[in-house]
Amino acid sequence: MRNANEVTSFFEDYFFAEPPETTQEGSMLYRKLGPTGERVSLIGVGGFHLGTAADDQEGVRIVRKAVDSGVTFMDNCWDYHEGVSEMRMGRALKNGYREKVFLMSKIDGRYKETAARQIDESLLRLQTDRVDLMQFHEVIRVEDPDLIFSQGGALEAVQEAQNQGKVRFIGFTGHKDPMIHLRMLDMAEKNGFRFDTVQMPLNLMDAHFRSFQNLVLPRLVREGIGVLGMKPMGAGLIPQSEAASPMECLHYAMTLPVSTVITGMENFSMLEQALTAARTFEPLTRDDLSDLLGRSSEAGRNGEYEPYKTATRHDATARNPRWLGGV
Repeated sequence: MRNANEVTSFFEDYFFAEPPETTQEGSMLYRKLGPTGERVSLIGVGGFHLGTAADDQEGVRIVRKAVDSGVTFMDNCWDYHEGVSEMRMGRALKNGYREKVFLMSKIDGRYKETAARQIDESLLRLQTDRVDLMQFHEVIRVEDPDLIFSQGGALEAVQEAQNQGKVRFIGFTGHKDPMIHLRMLDMAEKNGFRFDTVQMPLNLMDAHFRSFQNLVLPRLVREGIGVLGMKPMGAGLIPQSEAASPMECLHYAMTLPVSTVITGMENFSMLEQALTAARTFEPLTRDDLSDLLGRSSEAGRNGEYEPYKTATRHDATARNPRWLGGV
């Protein structure tokens, strides 16, 4: 575990030295998304939580209210709630809303045939002929990079979909261990491929344990890859530690050199919380960071508030290995 001063030094190198360019329109903030040339909202709608909204109509209203408030980044996944999340988002993005957003989804397939089928199913549910970003989901096993980049692997399907206009940009996600993210980046480099985006947990507790912030984020910044932060509140657990409030959690994640912070919005209260975070955001100062990191150091030292790193209950593909294909 690093102490607060050591972690704060990260910000000296990667935030205070050259803070990410942030622009504002209305009450929403926007940042550049890596090499894509796109600009996206600093907060994004989390697709998983959309599937836990009260019903379909509520999910549609949440997405449209977010878009009307300036949110442009939409997160989703082929496997969220057996397709319910994608279907709700697809309904919400009808009637002109699709053109206002940067739409992302994810696939689980590690093999070409499985990945190709999941891409087409996602497009059907989302009621669109293309997604702006398709990501390999849950890269959490050491062998995942080998499978994705193998002959007949999932990358072939995504690149074919890209050539067909179904997919614009390509990225990957994972929540388990930063070393697996680094291995995925190494595998891409070995194969002459460059990801447009990488998605990972970035939050206050992550700074102290198996840290994506300290191990992966610097490399993404150096290589100009778009950074998608997720789990700003550690799947809702960090505020329970009493080390930080929900607003402090969101502002911490937004202070990092990320393009967007994806957060759950399963009801209007959570949506308003995210919008308020954007409206009130000012990058945290050195003193703010030192205080927060000091407050969280003991609670964050063993991953207690980041169970997706240490337990399997958040590993959907481990519970459903058939989603990976090849069986």
